[in-house]
Amino acid sequence: MTEADLNEFRWALRRCWSVETSSLWLPENPARGQCNVTALVFYDRFGGEILKTPVEGDWHFYNRRAGTAYDLSAEQFSVPPAYLDIPSNRDEALAGTAPQRYQALAARVREVLGMP
Repeated sequence: MTEADLNEFRWALRRCWSVETSSLWLPENPARGQCNVTALVFYDRFGGEILKTPVEGDWHFYNRRAGTAYDLSAEQFSVPPAYLDIPSNRDEALAGTAPQRYQALAARVREVLGMP
């Protein structure tokens, strides 16, 4: 994964997040509620690990690859979470969202990136 790959992926996410990928989505805060689906789609594209940390009584999901943490939906918070790097997995991240929300984001990101 190059920095260019990561930047292109970030750009695609921002174009693809919507109320269909998270019921909490807001135009003024498009990353809101997108952590589960974003962590899953990142994992699909780049591999690595899915991690979680508690935020306001709920789990916030993000990724780690090659020892570096990536929280591509962190912008939803006014103050960054205190990352505890608790190991998680696809099943747990998917349990916090509807499968169709994950599938919608995955399909949109593939389309925007020109991938099959």
